[in-house]
Amino acid sequence: MAEGFWQATWVGMKNGFYTAAFSVLLSFPVAYYLVYKTKSNLILYLVLLSWFSSYLVRVYAWRTILGTNGVINSFLMGTGIIKQPLEVILFSPLASVITLVHVMLPFALLILVSSLRDVRQEYLEAARDLGATGLAVLTKVILPMTHKGIVGSFMFTFILAAGDYITPQLLGGRDGVTSGLLIANQFRSAGNWPLGSAMAFVLLATFVVVYVVFVQLLKFANLAPGRRYHR
Repeated sequence: MAEGFWQATWVGMKNGFYTAAFSVLLSFPVAYYLVYKTKSNLILYLVLLSWFSSYLVRVYAWRTILGTNGVINSFLMGTGIIKQPLEVILFSPLASVITLVHVMLPFALLILVSSLRDVRQEYLEAARDLGATGLAVLTKVILPMTHKGIVGSFMFTFILAAGDYITPQLLGGRDGVTSGLLIANQFRSAGNWPLGSAMAFVLLATFVVVYVVFVQLLKFANLAPGRRYHR
């Protein structure tokens, strides 16, 4: 039981890490564009539009898109790249991560937009006037001043994705079982609340360890100075 739980936890941690990493990396340029390059919130509204659909609807939509008769396989077969549908796309960790990124991306974007709006345009202009390159402005000004937003965005999406068990169960295949599903089964099916509570506590402790490690990595990279720059 313990070995199965740790294996399922590892699967959930990988799903959470990849989902959080891609969500932050994809949403940061969009957040930068929304804050500094345009006054229109049309892109933000389009991203948030996905919230008007049910979570399960989005999961089943990706199950259809990634299926053997889905859009991807149909396109690849129509262009002659493949002769038979790729069955490895669906029911794989890749399918789970793609779906989870689609679900979590709006959360990451909102947090990063809110964080970037605290960094005034004057700070960026002052850095450029002092001779800073675009990369220096990003690494020496923007990222250190928004590191709390980056941590919040990463951890928020990481926890939700790592603890999710519906998407891995529907799209992850036989190897997509996560600790969230095991915990839910202890409360829902087995009725073993003490064991379910113990599993949940272990998962919570794992999240705390990931948070501490992530913050320390940012400090090691000089992206989390730990002091307040502005009011």
